[in-house]
Amino acid sequence: MAGKDIILTTLRDAVLVVVVSAALALTVNGVREEGIELVASRAYEVFVPCPEPLGEVTPVAPDDPLIGAARTVLVDARGEEEYGQWHHTGSLHIGFDYLEPVPMESVKKLAGSGAAAVVVYGDGDDPDSGREMARELAGRGLRNVYYVEGGAGALKK
Repeated sequence: MAGKDIILTTLRDAVLVVVVSAALALTVNGVREEGIELVASRAYEVFVPCPEPLGEVTPVAPDDPLIGAARTVLVDARGEEEYGQWHHTGSLHIGFDYLEPVPMESVKKLAGSGAAAVVVYGDGDDPDSGREMARELAGRGLRNVYYVEGGAGALKK
C-alpha cells in the first residue's frame, strides 16, 4: 500500500503544479498589453531573416581600374582552399561565412588601412559571397565598398 500512496501523492502534486502553472500563465498573458494568442489567427513566420545591418554596395567590372589602384584593398571572400588554389595578386583573405559575421578584427584592419576603397570578390555564385561580404562591411560602417561582378572566376579571366 505504501508504494501506491507514493504514486498517488506524486501524481496529485504533478497535476496541482500543472494546473497552478497554467492558471498563472493564462493570467499573466491576459494582463499583458500584447498577449500571446492562445489559438493562432494566422500562420506563424518560422523563417525570418536576422535583422543584420546591410549597406549599399556598388558592383565593379573585373577589368575596372579601381581593382588595381594603389589605395584600394582587394579582399578575397572565398574559402581557404579556393584562396590557396588561386587568388588575385595582393588580395587579402577574409573568408566569408553566411552564418557568422565578419570578425571585428578584420573590420578594424580594413577600416584602419587608410584605403580609399575596399573591393571584395567572392565565388561569383548567386548569392555571391563577395557581394554579401561587401554589404556586411558597408553595413558595419566602412565607406567606398565595392564587389567584383562575377567574382574570382571573372577576375581570373
